Amino acid sequence: MLSPPSRSPVRSVSANRHRSVLALALLGGVAAGLGCRQTHAQDAADTIALDTISVAGLSRQAETAYGPVVGYRATRSATGTKTDTALRDLAQTVNVVPREVLVDRQETRLADALFNVSNVQPGGTLQGRSDTFIIRGFRTQTYAIDGVFMNQASNFYPVQRDLADVERIEVLKGPASVLYGRGDPGGVINIVTRQPSLVPTADASIQGGSFGFRRVQGSVSGPVPGVDGLAARLSFASQGDSTFRDLAGRENSRFFVAPAITWNPSPDTRVSFIGEFTRQDTAYDEGLIARNGRVPLDDIARFYGTPFSNYNANANFGTLKIEHDVNEHLMLRQVLNAQGGSFDVFAARAVGLSANGLLVNRRTSGVNSTYAAVDSQTELVAKFDWLGLRHTALVGVEYFNGYRRAYTTQGPLASVSFANPVPGLAPPGTLAFLNDIKQKNELTGLYAQDQIDLGYGLQLLLGIRYDTGTQFYFSRTATSRTVPPDQELSGLSPRVGLIYRVADPLALYASYTTSFKPQTDNVLGVSNPPPETGEQVEVGTRFDFSPDLSLTASVFDITRNNVSVTDPVNTGFSIITGQQRSKGVEADLAGTILPGWKIIGGVGYTDARVARDTTFPVGNRLGGAPLFSGSVWTTYQVEDGFWRGLGLGVGVTYVGSRFGDISNTYKVGAYTRVDAAVFYDLNEHARFSLNLRNLTDARYIEQPFNPVNNLPGAPFSVLATITAKL
Repeated sequence: MLSPPSRSPVRSVSANRHRSVLALALLGGVAAGLGCRQTHAQDAADTIALDTISVAGLSRQAETAYGPVVGYRATRSATGTKTDTALRDLAQTVNVVPREVLVDRQETRLADALFNVSNVQPGGTLQGRSDTFIIRGFRTQTYAIDGVFMNQASNFYPVQRDLADVERIEVLKGPASVLYGRGDPGGVINIVTRQPSLVPTADASIQGGSFGFRRVQGSVSGPVPGVDGLAARLSFASQGDSTFRDLAGRENSRFFVAPAITWNPSPDTRVSFIGEFTRQDTAYDEGLIARNGRVPLDDIARFYGTPFSNYNANANFGTLKIEHDVNEHLMLRQVLNAQGGSFDVFAARAVGLSANGLLVNRRTSGVNSTYAAVDSQTELVAKFDWLGLRHTALVGVEYFNGYRRAYTTQGPLASVSFANPVPGLAPPGTLAFLNDIKQKNELTGLYAQDQIDLGYGLQLLLGIRYDTGTQFYFSRTATSRTVPPDQELSGLSPRVGLIYRVADPLALYASYTTSFKPQTDNVLGVSNPPPETGEQVEVGTRFDFSPDLSLTASVFDITRNNVSVTDPVNTGFSIITGQQRSKGVEADLAGTILPGWKIIGGVGYTDARVARDTTFPVGNRLGGAPLFSGSVWTTYQVEDGFWRGLGLGVGVTYVGSRFGDISNTYKVGAYTRVDAAVFYDLNEHARFSLNLRNLTDARYIEQPFNPVNNLPGAPFSVLATITAKL
């Protein structure tokens, strides 16, 4: 990442205004020159009080849980406690991928960014529509942005996440219902967005690469003239991608824009708003199909869709946050989020193979889906001494009200050759009504947490949450129109953790955490399926090899009950299974080894299986979860001399073999991917980088999902980037 130019901490309002205008003109000219179509987009962010120390450049002491990270090693996070807490004082694993890693690797996919975290794998794109992940063996299909979950009333977020305004990506491992309510037991992905700055800044990048990939992105920030303490940021991206897949002439595109503002009307009050609008138009791509227990990789571009297989979606939200310090011990916080969006599908969908395995049987499917939700979080944070102990207490109430509707039709479609599909030969058949899903969730959560300093290096974390509300789920079919009653929901989620600082660089911790989640899948024959629950026991350690290099390691055991999985018989439906269990160990390293030499990576072992069930055999491995996986990315940049500014990077990712489904009907092989990068900072304002991915041109399945949905990894590719910044 380019270091910001040195600036005097004293700037006049007039100078700031001129720099703001210059920054806006720079990014506007780049966008216009590339013909960048912009849709209206927004993104959600927490607000922090802007510190004057950021004018002269960040220091280690200036890092907060909501701002930039210096280098590859973060020291603070709010994802695990909703308070600005040192990572070494957390009783649960939290891994952080800073923006500098994203810049050095030139990441454009959330899935690629999370390869830097142990025991996290991409879990499928839902036919090119969204992002899903496997965390500690369990699939999750949603994530949080600045502490607010996206699209909680549905079973996935309708667009793929853009990284243009991402400051850091954090993964809280294990259940986290005490703070987040609904959530999966494997963990929570929380995206922290870039904050507006009172110091004018701007950056813009132009990218071009293999398979027709092209992208422009940028971000501009500075003070708003005429209002003291008011700052704004605008981030945007426009991307087109033909991909290595033979998509019958189709191209994928995404447009993103995220305005954000912060305002400090007084030293004790902070107000922020951030919004996001994303428009995505892609081919509906199911990937490759399993046959005879494996997925053939002789032709990774093979496409079983049609030219009319389209997916179009938009996702929008806005988050308002207000914080007020009543005094030095008490802070009030109010977060209000509103979100909504829709998607349309008209596509060919594979339903299986013919008896001889030579043909792919297909159908035409049409889906129109909309969703809307509001989320309100009212919290009080208090710091006080009681009974001779220091406390940091959080008390809050969250109200969530979400709705979704999905109207589905289907029709016949001719089969296609398994070995040599011809996309354009079969016209779509007449569509007929299949089902009409309506779902509404309304939940209220009451939660409390206390971080207690016991002295002698010991810290105790206690938390509890109670969720109550109703869920309405109605799946109308051609033969069933019975409207079920509302389902009453309630769940108690305790949490306890203990941290022991053995010495300044070493901390040990142990925790017990739980999760509670209403079902959102289309469960066959069940009007009101029981909510899913989970619990985890974790023991771990954090060790600082130096002030800039840290190791985190842990052992965990998670159980998950009432799990919704894909119905192996009825396409498009889910069923509720009994219990799943995941046990494992992992370790992550991040930071600076020597001046100019940085590293991030992790290794993990996860044994995730069916523990109790009447549908699937006990002992079956969970789909998409490898036993072993690991990755490392390291860079070295020359800091002085003639070659100052030149940087080299290399990374290796290993993912073990995985079963593709919970029935264990097929398996995908292990793979190793090697990446590299060369970058050069011409000065503090410009960088050129060349990123090489999959240097050995390995063929592999990156994201197995079910027998007819398996996304292959991209072959060898090159990405060139030019970045300019003020």
